[in-house]
Amino acid sequence: MISTVLLLCFTLVAAITDLCWRKIYNWNTYTGILVGLLVSALEPDGIGWEDSLWGFLVCGLVVVSCFLFFPVGGGDVKLIAMMATFLGFEQGLECLLWTFVLGAGMALSILIWRFGVFRLIGRSVKQIWWLVRYQQWLVLSENERKALEPRLRLGLTAFVAVLIVKFGGIH
Repeated sequence: MISTVLLLCFTLVAAITDLCWRKIYNWNTYTGILVGLLVSALEPDGIGWEDSLWGFLVCGLVVVSCFLFFPVGGGDVKLIAMMATFLGFEQGLECLLWTFVLGAGMALSILIWRFGVFRLIGRSVKQIWWLVRYQQWLVLSENERKALEPRLRLGLTAFVAVLIVKFGGIH
């Protein structure tokens, strides 16, 4: 129970700082990682330090690979690794997946808001037609490329993901 309250506090702070200042601070994530490992080892009904460490390593490495190939921030990497120290391997992976699914939903919502449903569908159909006909993607203008790069606030989606995983909101 203590680990759940601490996890919610750390992820809520990350969500707030990510929304307000577009940063997930090291003092929050590093402290959370240490506290998560410590609480997991000491809490009688906790996950144990082995599962905590495996969650940290596996989830951390998955998000590091995302960091290398996609526009994921370093704070997001540390946040997911921190959450996995509290959740362990299995729930950590579930939370990681929920974070990215919710982030994808948020990105799609932003695109719909910016372009509108019909324009977005029309542009997508045009891209697919171009790809089928010429076997290459239609080159986007600089403005189109910038519009398709919404900066996501994964701190918020991570907090919601923790709520889903810990309290079983969706199955």
